[in-house]
Amino acid sequence: MRLASGKSRPACPACGFVQFMEPKVGVGVMVVEMGRILLVQRAMRPAIGLWSIPAGYLDYGEDPKEVAARETLEETGLVVEVGELVDVYFNPEALTQGGASLFVLYRARVVGGTLQAGDDAAAAAFFSPDHLPPLAFSSSYDAIRRMGG
Repeated sequence: MRLASGKSRPACPACGFVQFMEPKVGVGVMVVEMGRILLVQRAMRPAIGLWSIPAGYLDYGEDPKEVAARETLEETGLVVEVGELVDVYFNPEALTQGGASLFVLYRARVVGGTLQAGDDAAAAAFFSPDHLPPLAFSSSYDAIRRMGG
């Protein structure tokens, strides 16, 4: 370990290379139609079996909006137009449990496709705020809270 940029960080004792730990970033969409929000049932870790907004990991060099649209298509069969940024979330639990420590949420609207679960989703459906399945992440709860705004 070596002090670099004000923090103790892993460093190579031979060459001095300092390893900066980078966050895992997730991106997703809040799709609301007729007062109902689009959710997917997770078939992968973390939170298998629970429901969340359609989302996926951002890889180096990717545009977050393009990833959000691609992941929505892969998980739900729906083509969406990604709109405005809703919020960026910090998930400290992800540092020990896995998953995205940063999550970027966009509004989106459906422009095509047919609703069907795919990729790493066991199911996909629209839900009204008063009839929700068990949710996985704080960002999903927040998206539901913001549905009207």
